Parts: sequence; structure tokens; C-alpha cells
Amino acid sequence: MILGSLARALDDRFRLSPITRRALAKVFPDHWSFMLGEIALYSFVTLILTGVYLTFFFDASSADRVYHGSYAPLDGATTSAAYASTVRLSWDVRAGLLIRQTHHWAALAFVAAIMLHLARIFFTGAFRKPRELNWLIGVTMLALALANGFTGYSMPDDLVSGLGLRIITSVVESIPVVGTWLVALALAGEFPSDEMIPRMFVTHVLLVPAVLVALISLHLGAVVRQKHTQFPGPGRTEHNVVGSRLWPSYTLRTLALFSWILAVLFALGGLVQINPVWLYGPFEPAQSTSPAQPDWYVAWGDGALRLFPPWEFRVGGYLVPAPFFPGVVLGGLTFLLLYLWPFLERWRTGDRQLHQLLDRPRDHPARIGIGVCALTFYGLLVVAAGDDILARLLRVPVYDLLTLFRILVLVLPVLAGVLAFLVARALRRGEASSLGELTRADLRRATRPAPRRPAGQDEPEVPDLHRPGQVELWPEGALWRWRYRDDTGQVTLTSNRAVTSREEAVGAARLAYPGVDRAVVPGPPPPPPPGRVRTALRRWGRAAAAGSLLVGLLLDHRRRGGRRGPPPPDPAEPGSPPADEPAGPSGRP
Repeated sequence: MILGSLARALDDRFRLSPITRRALAKVFPDHWSFMLGEIALYSFVTLILTGVYLTFFFDASSADRVYHGSYAPLDGATTSAAYASTVRLSWDVRAGLLIRQTHHWAALAFVAAIMLHLARIFFTGAFRKPRELNWLIGVTMLALALANGFTGYSMPDDLVSGLGLRIITSVVESIPVVGTWLVALALAGEFPSDEMIPRMFVTHVLLVPAVLVALISLHLGAVVRQKHTQFPGPGRTEHNVVGSRLWPSYTLRTLALFSWILAVLFALGGLVQINPVWLYGPFEPAQSTSPAQPDWYVAWGDGALRLFPPWEFRVGGYLVPAPFFPGVVLGGLTFLLLYLWPFLERWRTGDRQLHQLLDRPRDHPARIGIGVCALTFYGLLVVAAGDDILARLLRVPVYDLLTLFRILVLVLPVLAGVLAFLVARALRRGEASSLGELTRADLRRATRPAPRRPAGQDEPEVPDLHRPGQVELWPEGALWRWRYRDDTGQVTLTSNRAVTSREEAVGAARLAYPGVDRAVVPGPPPPPPPGRVRTALRRWGRAAAAGSLLVGLLLDHRRRGGRRGPPPPDPAEPGSPPADEPAGPSGRP
């Protein structure tokens, strides 16, 4: 009642009801892959919630502190304030270790969800016009997530994170001419500096999260304005979206996903140990630790540094150190190609049309081949970042593994890309609907060049607006609804939104399915037949109800039988009083 009065008061002043109704009527596709972006969003929300708690106890300072706490091996040791507060947070603050590890797991899930979401967009062509800006926003969020994850990883000032920060500082210093100036500008001096941890703290908790919030808002606003893409299917066109409405079905589904993400991340934070900084010890510039690997999302840079040969040369009198190419050039080219990819593909294909329907990956073999090649390349770099651990586990010399990885990183991505290209071409040309149905003949045909089109067929195909089927309209009280039915009558898609007049229903039908015949039907469509699960539940419910009723009747019959008195005496038995003589007070005549 109070909420209703508040809603009416706000609506009287701001007229929010039309906007709210349009927002709640928005349709979202039902395909599972569209939930990857929501996993990234909810992981980011978890990062903010846990990060706020951690800021109450973390001391972002490089000043010396004497640790006194529950961790006995460090009790009385002099460390940096950042490291001492991290150990105290893990051992002495209530729920501190749980929140800290959940924060770390949420960061890993956030980056992983962004990368999977970008991969889905790349392989399905969702970056094409008019969504180039959203692609650029997504790539920028990936870069910011990598940078923010690395600063958060480095702030505890432990031995492993300090070594990783030393490596990234050396990579930046390898940039000719400006490298040392960039490091001095970022750290306010040479590494390690007193301003290093405070500046990383401000960047980690304020600057980058603020930019991420702004980019996420722009991303969601663009999705609402441009509407969702969808996979091709019956009744799905470039002009409509088939799926679930925002309220109530999609809202309940996304809230359930948010609950599951929170549950999984907190379960990982409570049950799976990650980054135990008290075991590593505080960072000392003169010390190093091995094996020391960063988190997986930046391990590709570590792997590239390990595999690249120690080549150095001079240009114009300036030294170009060995870390410059694997550390700066490789990462820079990667993100440059990601930013330019929508425009490079549009220039290559000449496709400048608006696209609301997604591609099947098999429909663009070159795109899927390049994507698989890149993923294989960076996957090998991530594995190569742990070559010392692999050498110890496999009991082989680390230099032998280094040579093997150098060969694999040059050969295996090309082979994987070519194989993906051939498989996609075979699926597109043949009759197989999945990988399991491919035959050798399909793969052999895929190796042959595509047949040339006859003259006059080089022009792009124009979609046929006069598709078979019809749009049926019917009144429902004071409202009108409509649905699309194909020519076979097997596919029926009902609109999620009711309108107030027949003209509005006709306009909505023309927008969603231009060129389709229209017809007014007398009533709404019949409800869909119940599925197997619902039918079985209904039968079990009826059987359970009948059984319960029978058991209740039996129990009631037994209860009534127990309440009855002893049976009357038989007059024929000896000693029983005559029927015509009344019995006295004691039962005797």
C-alpha cells in the first residue's frame, strides 16, 4: 500500500508509467549465450560489494609497520602497511578471508565472462552495423578489466605480486625513448617508490571502476535503444525480437542467475584457497620467487616473455630491449586488431547493411578460422607461462619444454585455424547439421574452391518480404493481440504486448512481419498442450490425491469404530436379564 502510494505520487509528478510500461514490455531472446554478458555484469556487482568491505580494513601505504596478529610466523615482523593489513584482514577480521577470496574469484569470473561474451559476439557477427560502438565499448572494458585486475593483484605487496609488478615495470621501460618517463610518471619515481601502492589503490577503487560503470551504462543503453540481436529461426526477422518479456519472466530468470553467481562465488571464496599472501612473505626488491605466475588473464604476457628469444638491437642510437616485442608490441597489436576488426571486415566484404539477425559461425569460415587461430595462440602462451611448473611435474628439463612451446606456438595455431576453417566450410556446404554428422567426403569437398556463381548472381540477395504465412488479430476485452502463423500451421509466435486498438495491432504486425497477410480471428489461440513433465506431475498429483483420500477414509472409519461402546448382551445367553424386566440400579432385577 505504501509502495503503491509512492509509485502513484512519482507518476503524478514525473509521468513515469508510459516509460515503465515500454521498458517492462521489452523482449529478450531466450538463447543461453546471451546470459554471458549478465554473468560479467553480476560478477562486477559482486566485485563492488566485496571491494567496499575490503577498503574498510586495507591500508594502502608503503610505510613500515610491525605486524601483530594471529599468524604466528609473521608476528613481530616489520613489513609494509599494505602487506600487514592484508595478512590481518585474512586472519583477524571477521569474514575477512571469505570476502577477500570471493573478491579475487569474482575478478577472475569477470574477465572470463567478458572474454566469452566478446567471443560470442565475434563468432556470430554481432559487431556489425549498427553495433560497432558497442563492440568498441566491450573491447575497452576488457582492457580496463585486465588493468584493474593486475593493480588489485599487486596491491597486497607480497613477494609474488611484487615480482609481477617488477616485470610489468620492466616491460614499460623497454619502450624506446618514453618508457622510463612513463614509469616515473606512473610511480612518482623509480621502482619501488613510496607512492606506488597509494596510486594503484586510487586507480583500482576509484578511477577504473568509475569508467567501467560509465561504459556499462552506455552499453546497456545502446542495447535498449538498438534492441537485442537474435539467432535466425522460425518467425524471427530483422524487424522483430522473439523471446521473453522483461517482466515477469525475464526478470525472474536474471534474478535467479544473480543468486547463483553470488552463491558460486562465495562458495569458491569459502572453500577454495586463492592467493595466500602470508605464505609468500612480504616483497623485497632483492628477492625473487619461483615458480611465480600471475593470474590467468595476464599469463599470456608472461608466456610471451618466456618464449621470445633475447633479441636486442638499436634504432637511431636507442636500444630496443628484448621485452619490447612480446610485452608491448604483441599486446598493442592484439587490441588494435580487436578495435579495427568490425571496420576491416566491412571493408573486406563490402557489407554496409543493418543487421539484427546473427550469423551462424559456419556461415563465415574465414572469421571462425582466424578466431580459433588467435584463441589457440594465446591459450598456448598461457600454458607456457607455467613451463617451470610443468617441467617439475613431468620431470623434464625446462629448456626442452621451452623449445617445444616455441615450435607449438608457431605451428599449432595455424593448424587449428585451418581445421576450423575447413570444418565450417564443410558444415556450410554439406547437409550435416552438427560436427558428429560430418563425413570424410564433406571434408574433402571443403578443401576444394567454392564454385563460381553464374553471371548476374553476384549481387547481394534481397530478403523476400512476402514470406508465407499470416498474422492473425483478435480482440481480448478492450485490448487487441496478434500472432504470426506460418503456412504449415506448425509455428505460431504470439506477440507479448497487447495494444488498445486494431490499428495499432496492424501497425505492430506490419513492423514485425512486413508483407504477410492479415486476418482477424474470433478468439485467442488455444493454450499449448502440456509437456511430458507437466503431464507426469499432473498424473502423480491425481494419484497422490486419490491415495490420500482413501487413507483418510480408512483412518476415519477406524477412528469411528474405536469410539463405539460394547455390543448389547444376547438375550439367549444364560444369566442375561429378561427383556421385559427392568434392571435395578446395580443391574439386577
